[in-house]
Amino acid sequence: MSRQIFDFTSESVSEGHPDKVSDRISDEIVDLFFTESIKDGMSPWDVRVAAETLTTTNKVVIAGETRGTDKITHDMIKDRVRAAIKDIGYEQDGFHWNTADIDILLHAQSVDIAQGVDQGTGMHEEEGAGDQGIMFGYACQETPSLMPAPVHYSHKILQRLARARKEEGKTQLGPDAKSQVTVRYVDGVPVGAAAIVLSTQHLDASMTSADVADLVKPYIYEVMPEGWITDKTIWHINPTGKFVIGGPDGDSGLTGRKIIVDTYGGAAPHGGGAFSGKDPTKVDRSAAYVSRYLAKNIVAAGIAEWVNIQLSYAIGVAEPTSVYVDMGGKGEASEDEVEKAIRSVISLTPRGIRSHLDLNQAIYARTAAYGHFGRTPDDQGGFSWEKTDLVDALKAAL
Repeated sequence: MSRQIFDFTSESVSEGHPDKVSDRISDEIVDLFFTESIKDGMSPWDVRVAAETLTTTNKVVIAGETRGTDKITHDMIKDRVRAAIKDIGYEQDGFHWNTADIDILLHAQSVDIAQGVDQGTGMHEEEGAGDQGIMFGYACQETPSLMPAPVHYSHKILQRLARARKEEGKTQLGPDAKSQVTVRYVDGVPVGAAAIVLSTQHLDASMTSADVADLVKPYIYEVMPEGWITDKTIWHINPTGKFVIGGPDGDSGLTGRKIIVDTYGGAAPHGGGAFSGKDPTKVDRSAAYVSRYLAKNIVAAGIAEWVNIQLSYAIGVAEPTSVYVDMGGKGEASEDEVEKAIRSVISLTPRGIRSHLDLNQAIYARTAAYGHFGRTPDDQGGFSWEKTDLVDALKAAL
């Protein structure tokens, strides 16, 4: 028998966390190559980016492989990087948008990879997957965004603090922060916050942990569901004391080191591949997006209370090597029926995914912090995988 009462914890990190600074810079490179290549008349289907970023004290190193217009210069890339760091909020001595040293080590994509990915070349006629791998998508009824509650509220806390810092004049707060929410479940339903942990950089060195707690607790109460925080909720706010030195000056950052934060907070499997810095031919990214899209639409359609979907691919091959659906055996249809329905309503080839979700555009920098899933689709095409426009098609297929 499954447990009836238990606690589950997920964490989030802010846009100023060193790993997230690296993710943001890598995704800015993806967006830059799409924007400038399209402007120069190049087909967005031909853009390729795989960019990795290291950040440390007043240093940014960008390495990887690209294909796009040759009008993109190192100065353009540096300007984009500095603008991103400025937007995040770093103007401290150890990491400043205007003075950080930036090394760019980007080179052309391997022809061996290109021949398996590009349509009409290599061993296969159809555009193939940019790598082998497994990808997962998940959705559940725990929150309005159909995301697990612990990671959903961990993100919400940090998003609220960022708005207070950047838009509401709370200049005592710095860009670097981490949150953690432990949710109590009863009969499989989230009912309250058993513990809340927050470590946030503060720019006023005289502030104590108690001072920081007084500043941030009202924002936390604001985003948590009413009644979830009680006198039994355990709090840890800046438990180590002062947190003045933050970001890449306090700890080095790398692209792709927060993949659980990016997805479901550990409540569902992760395929292992990072998202940021990759164009959508890389199925690590695009197939994870379409897996979430399918999972969200299945739950939104009332087919299941929760669903976990796995896709797998071979490099250079278009069709997935497997499609797996798990609904705990409790859906309105069988897992086998849902697997067949999925294949009938959407093409799961890399080209089909890119086309259906309109991924060949500059929409990636906005995904770099606060999770790639559970977000609101925007008018510019961002977070298209969060739409629930496949509900009717899925119902009809079943």
